[in-house]
Amino acid sequence: MIAYQDLSPLELKAELSELQARYTAFKERGLKLNMARGKPSPSQLDQAAGLLVALPTDQRPLDSNGEDTRNYGIIRGIPEACSLMAGLLGVPFANVLVGNNSSLTLMYDTVARGMLFGLRGATPMTQQGKLRFLCPTPGYDRHFAVTEAFGFENIPIPMLDDGPDMDLVQNAVTDPTVKGIWCVPKYSNPQGITYSDTVVRRLAALKPAAPDFRIYWDNAYSVHDLYPDSVYTASLLDLKTACDEAGNPDIWYMFASTSKISYAGGGISALASSEANLAEIEAHLSIQTIGPDKVNQLRHVRWLEAIGGGEGLALQGIHQHMRMLAGMLAPKFEMVDEVLNRELAGLGVANWVKPLGGYFILLDTLPGLAKQVVAMAKDAGVVLTDAGATWPGGKDPNDSNIRIAPSYPAIEELEMACELLAICIRLAAVEQLLAG
Repeated sequence: MIAYQDLSPLELKAELSELQARYTAFKERGLKLNMARGKPSPSQLDQAAGLLVALPTDQRPLDSNGEDTRNYGIIRGIPEACSLMAGLLGVPFANVLVGNNSSLTLMYDTVARGMLFGLRGATPMTQQGKLRFLCPTPGYDRHFAVTEAFGFENIPIPMLDDGPDMDLVQNAVTDPTVKGIWCVPKYSNPQGITYSDTVVRRLAALKPAAPDFRIYWDNAYSVHDLYPDSVYTASLLDLKTACDEAGNPDIWYMFASTSKISYAGGGISALASSEANLAEIEAHLSIQTIGPDKVNQLRHVRWLEAIGGGEGLALQGIHQHMRMLAGMLAPKFEMVDEVLNRELAGLGVANWVKPLGGYFILLDTLPGLAKQVVAMAKDAGVVLTDAGATWPGGKDPNDSNIRIAPSYPAIEELEMACELLAICIRLAAVEQLLAG
């Protein structure tokens, strides 16, 4: 294909006419497709049906200590669930607590505790005046929304090919008003970047001016490889070990859940940190709650053990289950890449990265077109993530980022949606070039 920038005005007008006809044809189909969020598809969720019958009804649901999971207590979660999530996060058993279905709730509550009570003896952040938080960008809109809701100024930190720009991070943390950094370290949302060993070590070795600065390490996609057991997988350096080696044992919080492993609305979540940090958190939790949903924790362990091949093999069960899910997801990601290449390659109007894992694809249009493209797609029946959502405050200064979430639609619908997206990108680009 010839780049649009190399076409004459007459050729651009001919292209515009053809694209308008294709766009009108899509509008006449009456599509109703939603790709706004990274939701598991119904078919993915069906693969976890065994979760609903994992506990026998003729036995009391006791944990490995003989505790009845139907009752109160066990603030940190049952032992076998803690062991499972510790294995998932790559931390020792003593460094993890297990919660209910949402890791985002654990993140929100962690920020809230710092605001209301302070962290490890520091002054409560509500009493500190101006507060700032570092946001690797493009990034996860729900992270940004949490700190924005608590009154933080979110500071965009550009993402490079191997993680956030660490020169900027190191400079930023010399400001005592900077209290933390959001990180999605493996298959980042939305670019699919995995932090390099160098970036992890530099994060671990930070010397922030604020004693209550923390790394919020949301390892949401730790086992979400699209091509498991192949050379096309990413490895991530262990943050806890790196922090211990750097003399920063308390600077990190780590989060994960089974939301995209079992049921998005009915999984289990985990928060890991130093034992000192967890002791402080547990003291607050003992007032906030009488305990998490331990029955759900136990049934997750039993279901995953059955997949893994026996007692104590729940982590193996996760890996086996995720291999199966990868077989469902990889063709969708490949379909997106195939359609975008077919429709956009060589035209000079967009670029994107084909990730090796995670749940998203980030596409960049020409500057100034993302909002227009998303609106055009919506008018033709395809809902995408709001343009700008990958930036703090929803304000993409270039108006170019579009996050594609391929997981939910059926593959036939996904192909149609991506073709429409490409037509909208081309149409908007031609109109921009003709406008001069």
